[in-house]
Amino acid sequence: MTRKRLPIGIQTFRKIREDDYYYVDKTNFALKLIEEGTHYFLSRPRRFGKSLFLDTLAEIFAGSEPLFRGLFIHDRWDWSRPAPVIRLSFGGGLLQSADGLTLKIRELLSINQDALGLHCEQPTTSGCFGELIRKAHAAAGERVVILVDEYDKPILDNLGTPEVARELRNGLRDLYSVIKDEDAHVRFVFLTGVSKFSKISLFSGLNNLRDLTVSAAHSALCGYTEVDLDQVFAAELDGLDRERIREWYNGYNWTGEAVYNPFDLLLLFTERKFRPWWFETGTPTFLVDLLTERESWLPDLGRLETDADILATFDVGNIPTAALMFQAGYLTIASEEEISGNYYYRLRYPNREVYQSLNASLLRAWVPDAQASVRHRKSLHQLLLSNDFPGLQALFSAFFAGIPGDWYRNNRIAHYEGYYASVFYTYFAALGLDLTPEDSSNHGRLDLALRFNGHIYLFEFKVVELTPDGRALQQIKDRGYADKYRAAGQPIHLIGVEFSRDSRTVVGFEVETQAGLKTR
Repeated sequence: MTRKRLPIGIQTFRKIREDDYYYVDKTNFALKLIEEGTHYFLSRPRRFGKSLFLDTLAEIFAGSEPLFRGLFIHDRWDWSRPAPVIRLSFGGGLLQSADGLTLKIRELLSINQDALGLHCEQPTTSGCFGELIRKAHAAAGERVVILVDEYDKPILDNLGTPEVARELRNGLRDLYSVIKDEDAHVRFVFLTGVSKFSKISLFSGLNNLRDLTVSAAHSALCGYTEVDLDQVFAAELDGLDRERIREWYNGYNWTGEAVYNPFDLLLLFTERKFRPWWFETGTPTFLVDLLTERESWLPDLGRLETDADILATFDVGNIPTAALMFQAGYLTIASEEEISGNYYYRLRYPNREVYQSLNASLLRAWVPDAQASVRHRKSLHQLLLSNDFPGLQALFSAFFAGIPGDWYRNNRIAHYEGYYASVFYTYFAALGLDLTPEDSSNHGRLDLALRFNGHIYLFEFKVVELTPDGRALQQIKDRGYADKYRAAGQPIHLIGVEFSRDSRTVVGFEVETQAGLKTR
């Protein structure tokens, strides 16, 4: 097997093809979209290949036949009729004002005028855009292709300052509305971004877009499939545990075929290490701040349920938690259900990278001493490996003993009723452990189940100000929470943890170990 160069960070189709980088052929998707429609929108997380797909479309319409030799589309496309292409990308730079956005749009329109050999006379940005579309059609004798990348980035960069974000949203809406007005001169439109802003707020003037975001047939339009790994990257897999690759980086799904995060795989193949490569490229500060502000029950984040309307609701000042986490790539679709014409979705973490890294970020935000939390996580793993329960009790006490009184008094999140249980859960989740929060049985709901190193740990947490002392372990036993786990044939540890909300410390810790059923 011949190894090629890995296209890390390369979004230019021509460079990938001419310099013999690995390329996962997505031209079958491109051809199908061109044949079936004209106006499209796609939302995908950052670094998922959206820009490369747009660049591929641009080269197809430009008639760059040599670049496509050996690819799906080559013998199925008429290369003799190139079309003029207008490309707008808001991926570069940080815009923080309406004036800055206007200058950026003028810059992009100027670049396109030079590329097409045309000149606009209209003084406004929207007027120039419309004029450019009309003149490009007239000059080429072919209707225009419009490709917009990172259409939403100016808004997303300013979500922390809503008044600025609204100004930029209005400026972009004015620009995008031109596309519909000039429809007679337009052959094909494709917009991509991370978020899916409400059609009312941003696309009120462009309401004829077909949204591919949650489309089973287009789930793998961006990202790498299992087949891609076998056929394209086979030479890179030697020495890597395939199941571990799946656990860490696969699992993104938009109701169709699941895909790997391409950025992660390319870095894995380069460095030969399992790390949160994608997550490390962009700290979700806004998301962490929002989850903290909303006093989110952290164990629930990886199993949210929502419907199609909420999943598509995204606007300045109105961003549901489920929509934000899904569109940013921190949750993906586990299942879709249709009831009386309404679509409902169950969401989950896509893979270990996101599950472990996001919880580690939340832990840093919810626990004041970041360095102590690192030590605690390392100790937690070692104590579980040795089943050192006295050590585990001491560590649980240390989780909260390190919270300074001033921090507790001045930080609203510390008074949130679910704070302690959320912190317990997040310490485990930040290690990437196999957890089931609020595990249901016929007898009720256990707070937390953990499977690790051939053992099963069942945790029940109680606040002593609300429940009499000694009830945590007794509840596990009285309700038979261990029954459903016995068939696994593994040791089962029942652990009752009681903490005081007033003293902010663990005041009770009881453990009882039971044997699982032996299997033949």
